[in-house]
Amino acid sequence: MNKINAQDRLIVALDLPSIDDARRMVEQLDGVVRFYKVGLTLQLTAGRDFLDFVMKGGNKLFLDYKYFDVEETVRKAVLQAAQLGVSFLTIHGNGRIIQAAVEGRGTSGMKLLAVTVLTSLDAHDIGELGFPCSVEHLVLHRAKKALEAGCDGVVASGHEAGRIREAAGGKLVIVTPGIRPEGYPGDEQKRKVTPKSSISAGADYLVVGRPITHQPDPRAAATAILEEMQAAFDAQV
Repeated sequence: MNKINAQDRLIVALDLPSIDDARRMVEQLDGVVRFYKVGLTLQLTAGRDFLDFVMKGGNKLFLDYKYFDVEETVRKAVLQAAQLGVSFLTIHGNGRIIQAAVEGRGTSGMKLLAVTVLTSLDAHDIGELGFPCSVEHLVLHRAKKALEAGCDGVVASGHEAGRIREAAGGKLVIVTPGIRPEGYPGDEQKRKVTPKSSISAGADYLVVGRPITHQPDPRAAATAILEEMQAAFDAQV
């Protein structure tokens, strides 16, 4: 088994107020972080120039845009994203929508990730949305359907990562947000997990935002998380 390098598996979320803030963060983390996420916070201002800036020097980019629309619209949108050279893209929806996204992706190397349940939602929240089941049941159902539709992976909490890996036979990439180091102050993340516990549970990639980008020394914060991740990956060998 080849050793996993944690630097390839940490994705820093650039959920910052402006493109200038995001550019400065990428520059500040240069040499430490190799993978970044651009989501809804910057979607309306992140033009091609900024995306190319993030990917310069071989960095990877995750577009967390959660495409969810009629099949033809999703197919066309995913095709546009695939042409940008990004590595990951989030989508949402039923089997037909996911299949349309797979068609739009074509032969590009971009991986499609289906959203299961946001880490900020708990059983009460999904009940309010009309799902009379446990969070785990909904996550596993959506992961199964994503696999059947040809998706490459899912976005899911570390709480469900192990069950997903087991149910999918290791055929889905598991990307886990809601990462909070031990002792991190409470926030809206209701199903948060530490870097170590997420990887131990079966996560392949971790998405980390504020515990890095909102710290006085983001490089030091990223380095500490990478060290915890590397130890967890090494323990799996």
